[in-house]
Amino acid sequence: MHPLWAGQASRQEYTASRGLALAIIRVTVGGWFLKAAVFKLTVAYLWWLPYPTVTQRFINFLPKRLGEFASENPVLWYRQFLTESAIPHATLIAFLEAFGEVGVGIGLTLGLLSSMSALVGLLMSINFFLATQWMSFSQQGFHVVLAGCMLGLLIGRAGRSWGLDALIVKGSNTPGVQRWL
Repeated sequence: MHPLWAGQASRQEYTASRGLALAIIRVTVGGWFLKAAVFKLTVAYLWWLPYPTVTQRFINFLPKRLGEFASENPVLWYRQFLTESAIPHATLIAFLEAFGEVGVGIGLTLGLLSSMSALVGLLMSINFFLATQWMSFSQQGFHVVLAGCMLGLLIGRAGRSWGLDALIVKGSNTPGVQRWL
């Protein structure tokens, strides 16, 4: 029987279980971000060198979607941000969104720079929430839960358990590394 369900658990057993739980949430949320980015990216070529870029389909789709988000958004300052900043610069927003999702997804899945990945993911989740919160209760709930997961991963320093951050912290005596990972 697992020590947490057996009654008395040592602090070490509790800490190990907490780390495993954070790792499961971290990898699941990271995988979701990677899945969200898959259809937004493609490979282009500069002469013979391949490089990742955003699909033209997503670039064409995003201004329409941002317009839907802004159309009846009750948060006036956010509606103004969408109409005056995001929609006119939709190509830039498409690149930031797609590569942001990739960065957050890879960082969380591998536990590499997971605090920074969780912070970026939290900011993205808050923006997604502000854009869609008026559309349906499921939109509200999903983005609130996603933001809550990001906050938990950030506070719990989730990459320090079952992640590459743990290996970096273990191999480094630099105070800055200890603080930021």
